[in-house]
Amino acid sequence: MKEKLKKLLQKTIATKNILGSDSGKNFEIEISRSIKPDYGDFSSNIALKLSKKVGLSPFELATSISNSIDRPSWLKKTEVAQPGFINFFIGHDVKADVLISIIDKQSDFGSQESGSKESILLEFVSSNPTGPLHVGHGRHAAFGDSLAKLLRKAGHLVETEYYINDAGRQVGILVLSVLIEAINLSGVKITPPKACYQGQYIKGIAKSINKKQLVSLDNLSLNNMDTKGLNEDEETDVLISKIKDSIGESVFEKVTEVICQNVLQTIKQDLSDFGVEYDHWFSEKNMIKESKINDVLAYLEGTNSLVKKDGATWLKTTNYGDDKDRVIIRKDGRSTYFASDIGYHADKKARGFDRLINILGSDHHGYVARLKAGLASMGCEPEDLEVVLMQFVALYRGKKKLQMSTRSGNFVPMRDLYEEVGVDAARFFYISRSNDQHLDFDLDLATQQNNQNPVYYIQYANARIYSVIQEIKNKGFRNNQALGKKNVANLNSKHELELISLLQNYPDVINQAAEKRSVHQLSNYLKDLAQVFHSYYGVKKFVVADDEVRNPMVLLLQCVSIVIVDGLKILGVSAPKKM
Repeated sequence: MKEKLKKLLQKTIATKNILGSDSGKNFEIEISRSIKPDYGDFSSNIALKLSKKVGLSPFELATSISNSIDRPSWLKKTEVAQPGFINFFIGHDVKADVLISIIDKQSDFGSQESGSKESILLEFVSSNPTGPLHVGHGRHAAFGDSLAKLLRKAGHLVETEYYINDAGRQVGILVLSVLIEAINLSGVKITPPKACYQGQYIKGIAKSINKKQLVSLDNLSLNNMDTKGLNEDEETDVLISKIKDSIGESVFEKVTEVICQNVLQTIKQDLSDFGVEYDHWFSEKNMIKESKINDVLAYLEGTNSLVKKDGATWLKTTNYGDDKDRVIIRKDGRSTYFASDIGYHADKKARGFDRLINILGSDHHGYVARLKAGLASMGCEPEDLEVVLMQFVALYRGKKKLQMSTRSGNFVPMRDLYEEVGVDAARFFYISRSNDQHLDFDLDLATQQNNQNPVYYIQYANARIYSVIQEIKNKGFRNNQALGKKNVANLNSKHELELISLLQNYPDVINQAAEKRSVHQLSNYLKDLAQVFHSYYGVKKFVVADDEVRNPMVLLLQCVSIVIVDGLKILGVSAPKKM
């Protein structure tokens, strides 16, 4: 309907020559759903934006446009409101037709056949395989998975991917952490460097390493090392090098693979049990083995984009909009994380996607410009990369704020959260606020089984609908959809009209939420729909003998249920029939 109104305004301005010589131009027209029924169903501020072009007040221009509209049959009337809004009132018959559309299309209602369909690769979570996912990763997982479903609903071709950082220094620190713990379990006490990871999962992996006898602990002599004068990072690197020398490169690689796979399997299982599945798992280690980083370096060398300075190799990212050049090969010959990121994103584009969407933590905001510069240096269009930044999660139990830190060992695992509050509540709460806002996750509220809990409130609306329909059947009344469709005009009470308007708006919500990457718009919409339904339920008697009254009401309830179930499915939330 919003698109219909946009085209109607554009046509009116052009054909009626309202803006003189500018009338034929395409203007950005905004259509908003009205906040009150008195203001119609939709409104536009086009007159406020264009009034200066014709020397009229916004109200005068709005009046001129409104009077010039050749009103189609579906448009009941237009009104002008100060200071210059045009309000549109949609005919009841047209609004009621949405019920027939929902019943006919079922879960396909709201799906878009987008004229600007894109093939999209959506990457999210991509946590290092150095420990279980914590509650902060949970927000990324819930948002990313829901966004993928939302974009598909909006007509785009979407594939999801998890980038496995299994070739960096942090993996070496993980191996060091596990092997030091393995030595400690054997009775020889070694104090790990501060950089090492801690926690029960490290102990569990160490026990597995010892049980499988993958490493001869006798060869791991890490005591009595002279680390005097070394800083924390240098001490850690010396210990990693010592382990490699002690057990040999091939054994170290094998142990690294076993440890990483152990952690990665935990990550995959935690995500799967959270309802998150990926189309692809992309390994940094495999990318390096396939010489893709070397290919990147060769390409950049060929385009004179590299420069030697201070013993390192730098990419001249300032040529592509970055604020300074970046190191891609260190003094010791090792490639940087940035080099891997360039190779990875060049590989993404080589796979033919129109758009790359990365969901990153808000602490990565400074990394966006260099990522785009890296893509540009490889001959790719930097605007094909879109970065969605996710703010942090604060978890509260009562008034106590819980801390999360992978290395300190007292992080709160994502699994612990969703096993306590349930997957449905966890996923809904995670996406209930905009991604650019901090999220205070209220455990007390998430576990409540009452109307204060928004996900319970929405699910309960659907369960109530099933209960009503079952009660009608139990009374011996037959549901006749054809009769319901024929008598939709009988649905004219305040709550019925509000429900129909909300249902009519579902495709627009899908389209706008997908376009703006605003998953929370869908959760807000479902809360509004549930609220109006519960109010309707409180004042309406559904079990009535009159077929021409009962059947359209049942039709309306079925439509509300279809949309609630579909919306919750996009959010990864179940819609139980009984509660």
